[in-house]
Amino acid sequence: MSKHGMYVKFTTQTGQRDSLAQILLKAAGQMQEVDGCELYLVNVTENEPETIWVTEVWRDAAAHQASLTLEGAEELISQARPLIAGIESIKLQTLGGKGI
Repeated sequence: MSKHGMYVKFTTQTGQRDSLAQILLKAAGQMQEVDGCELYLVNVTENEPETIWVTEVWRDAAAHQASLTLEGAEELISQARPLIAGIESIKLQTLGGKGI
């Protein structure tokens, strides 16, 4: 059975990558207990100082949508919004592999 996967590229306002990364890491911590979240990774690269990549794998799209309504999610989203200059999302059908 395939899973719902996503790569999300956050482009931050100048100088805000570390602040947004901390918010996303808090979200990752909350995902430890979320039913349906199988993978939530926060990534940065050395050559993109305003970019954060989040890698997500969910049981299904409904589990991902439900996670956005959990207690604390709206607060983290509100904190993150002013730091974000742009978001690109690639939705994937995750078939399997190590860690899944």
